[in-house]
Amino acid sequence: MAIQFNQHKGSAQKTSIETFQYVDGENKMRIVGDILARYVYWIQGDNAKNIPLECLSFDRNTEKFNNLEKDWVREYFPDLKCGWSYATQCIDNGKVKVVNLKKKLWEQIITAAEDLGDPTNTETGWDICFKRVKTGPLPYNVEYQLQALKCKPRALTEEELEVISDLRSMDDVMPRPTPDAQKELLDKVRNMGDETDDEALEQEFNVG
Repeated sequence: MAIQFNQHKGSAQKTSIETFQYVDGENKMRIVGDILARYVYWIQGDNAKNIPLECLSFDRNTEKFNNLEKDWVREYFPDLKCGWSYATQCIDNGKVKVVNLKKKLWEQIITAAEDLGDPTNTETGWDICFKRVKTGPLPYNVEYQLQALKCKPRALTEEELEVISDLRSMDDVMPRPTPDAQKELLDKVRNMGDETDDEALEQEFNVG
């Protein structure tokens, strides 16, 4: 299952929920609910689009690699490495959205939580205020800087509480695929033709 903020270590099908979009400059969100701990492989699909596929060797609950389940990616692509891919949900502009977390930003949030407390608490939590700064010409040349002085505790408003009244667990939002489902996706990717919809594949196997 996904884990609560103060329980995780921070290391290693279609949905109507939107995804939080990071923008250059100042960003603000209020994270809510549980934290999904996972690692993913990025498999190249058709049209050079990469499809995320969860690493089944990593246990969401213990945040450890235990190799208990068959991981077909390792068999099909033995040299491919998986990467940190934690996720949660947030309130952004009055809507609940999925947040694909940035590792260095998340580490800053964990450090700030030592003084500010659990940011997901509806009464004493705090808004995540940070900057996204370009550090070079390439797309990955970015840096995330938590603005700790702006992260002040506040209770959620009645409107915000209403928005999260039926909040789902991240295990339901992004269900863990079975080894058979993982193999099915890999077979589709390896045999895809010109009419294969990469985005549909990603939605089918990555989000529930």
